[in-house]
Amino acid sequence: MQKVFIGHSKLNSMSTRPKILLLDDEQDLLDMYKEILAQLPSQPEIHLANSGARALALLEAEPFNLLISDLRMPKMDGLQVLSIVRRKFPDLRVVVMTSITDEQYRSRAYAMGVDLFWVKPSNMEEMKMFQDCIASLLGQDGRGGGFRGVQSKGLVDIIQLECLSRGSSVLKIVNGTREGKIWVRDGDIIDAQCGDLTGHAAFREIFSWKTGAFEILPSDPERTRTIFENYQGLLLDSAQSIDEAHPGSGANGTPPSGLAALAKVEGVEFVVEVPVDENGVPDAWGIKTADLYAKWTRDTWKSLCELGEVLKVGDPVHFHGLGWQGHVGINGNSRKLICVGFSRTLSSEQIREKMNVICEKWVC
Repeated sequence: MQKVFIGHSKLNSMSTRPKILLLDDEQDLLDMYKEILAQLPSQPEIHLANSGARALALLEAEPFNLLISDLRMPKMDGLQVLSIVRRKFPDLRVVVMTSITDEQYRSRAYAMGVDLFWVKPSNMEEMKMFQDCIASLLGQDGRGGGFRGVQSKGLVDIIQLECLSRGSSVLKIVNGTREGKIWVRDGDIIDAQCGDLTGHAAFREIFSWKTGAFEILPSDPERTRTIFENYQGLLLDSAQSIDEAHPGSGANGTPPSGLAALAKVEGVEFVVEVPVDENGVPDAWGIKTADLYAKWTRDTWKSLCELGEVLKVGDPVHFHGLGWQGHVGINGNSRKLICVGFSRTLSSEQIREKMNVICEKWVC
């Protein structure tokens, strides 16, 4: 039996709605971006401000998870607002969204501690990428270890945000006495260097570092390209190489996952292996909220089995669901379940085919 599930209501109900403050002096743009961000799966609570003074007053009055600010505004421009925000609200995540493409503005904004510098979307594809980036930022709690930049975050997050925003920059990462650089051009990773290592080898070395400090430098248009793989495939290959080279320790400081090979299937964004026993510990690749997805997977599979009994068609073979931000597929047996997240660019038929491939590879 195959059942298509649409929506994320169960997942959404399990977390508190985040709060976003939008700052722009043009009311039409505020209204448009409010409508766009209201479609995020987390269903954020969105507040509007048409001046820097108004934004600061709202930030003083109540806590927010994220500030999205324009740069060019009368009286108090975006850079002035950012300067004040960084002093008064150091834990607030900040996104600059502007029509200014000058690299000097971009460098100044990053130097002031913004999480993301985004040129205002001009088409639907860019709009979807913008939504993905905001969803990613809202999914990070900003606590714990990792790489110290503006906020504490993982190196994977830093790379993904820069690539999703189609940025061009040089990521400088320092780990003790070691220093590495990753060159990004128009959202693609084109080269890396760490000591005598370059290209893929340098990227894998940098990717293996558990902690450090990073800095976003201006782009280097003269850098020769040595890496031609898309960034998602590069991240997957690097993580798998580290798992194979260091058994007993995963790339993110967690036990190595046997799911990396499944994640190499094109279009896969994360994989979670879930013991049917609620006391069992899930294994995951590509996602930090494994417990959340494990509970959702068990509940969903149980509901499908109960539905199969009611309809007298037997237990489900597998099912996949189509959602606004991404798609998901589930398969299982009496001992384990597997939940796979897919890119939203895939069709229902493509997901069905890829789930068949994954299930053939899955060792349960």
